[in-house]
Amino acid sequence: MAQMPQKRNSRSRAMMLGLGLDSDGHKRVTQGPNFLLAGGTKETHETMTEKAIKINEKLTARGKSLDTVGREEFDDIAQSVGLRRPEPKENSSEGSEE
Repeated sequence: MAQMPQKRNSRSRAMMLGLGLDSDGHKRVTQGPNFLLAGGTKETHETMTEKAIKINEKLTARGKSLDTVGREEFDDIAQSVGLRRPEPKENSSEGSEE
């Protein structure tokens, strides 16, 4: 009977994931202690990296980590480095007549 692989750590960990959807043909991946960034042109990837680093610096200055910061406080920090949460799309049946 085969053994099931054991879990390394049952505790979940907060991570930031950045995906650059534009491309110039190069594959870019940058990994930090609590973030993973993939894709994008050179400029997009550098911008994502800069913002992830700034978020980490601001968390550290507040004595927090991704694991301990609340959503509202994270949003405030993200906005302070130039990130914006997209507005939710409304589910509307208007204009869907056939």
